[in-house]
Amino acid sequence: MNRIEIEIKLNRDRAWLLERLGEMSEEQINAPRTFSEHDPDSTWSYADHFVHTTLIERNWNEMFRRHVSGDQGLPPRLNRDGSKQSMDEIMASIHGWTEEWKAEHAGKTFVELVRIGQEVRAETIALLHELSDDDLASKIPGAPWADGTVGGIMAANADHGRMHFAWAKEDPVSAGTPA
Repeated sequence: MNRIEIEIKLNRDRAWLLERLGEMSEEQINAPRTFSEHDPDSTWSYADHFVHTTLIERNWNEMFRRHVSGDQGLPPRLNRDGSKQSMDEIMASIHGWTEEWKAEHAGKTFVELVRIGQEVRAETIALLHELSDDDLASKIPGAPWADGTVGGIMAANADHGRMHFAWAKEDPVSAGTPA
């Protein structure tokens, strides 16, 4: 995927997501929609899913910068004894981390969450501008997202927003069944 395709995808899908969420009232955006994957007593709203994607995008930008500077873009996740973490252990850690981010942003208006997201998206677009074509095409060892390239993962930010919107739209909270 080239830089023009990446920018189009990022802008198109963010506009799509903002249009859908912008049609909702604050009450609808903040109503419980899904169960937390970290805390079974916690629920996530559309707003929580939206701000989660901002955290991941920010983290991926840091990963891209580490990778193109020659550091490990995706460092191994290790247990205290030095053994490699299992995928279940990795996901439990990630779910805890994102639950903390959700709690940090609880109670903020959707407009404020959009502002936070705009700041991170501006960083993404600036980074897209700074990276060479070779940087965008370079693979991050061990990266499980998209095709593993910087550009492919960067473009996956768009898919991430749509995916979380779809999960929130399913609304397992009303059905009473944890996800």
